[in-house]
Amino acid sequence: QVQLVESGGGSVQAGGSLRLSCVVSGYTYSSYCMGWFRQAPGKEREGVATIYTTGGTTHYADSVKGRFTISQDNSKNTLYLQMNSLKPADAAVYYCAAEIYPTVVPCSRIPGSYDYWGQGTQVTVSS
Repeated sequence: QVQLVESGGGSVQAGGSLRLSCVVSGYTYSSYCMGWFRQAPGKEREGVATIYTTGGTTHYADSVKGRFTISQDNSKNTLYLQMNSLKPADAAVYYCAAEIYPTVVPCSRIPGSYDYWGQGTQVTVSS
């Protein structure tokens, strides 16, 4: 059974940093898309950053370019999201997700494209 478990959320002041982690288990596909998404209260879930596991092609939302970095450690089956220069607008529940049979590379940032989801981790940014 596929499982994704996020960790690393918390509360920081504006300008601070956090690193989110997502441990993946239960499947052995060789090439697939992984993504970080976020959802703030009253807003739709949006794609923040994606990575193609073979080759590491990344794709970012304009709002986080230059501040967030998605990466993977295949030896640990772990996906990361390094978030720097955090803003109050970044506050949300962050989810990692996997798309097993991607149709496009760079990977889509559309939530409906993804097959498996973690439970989410809360990020709070105070001004």
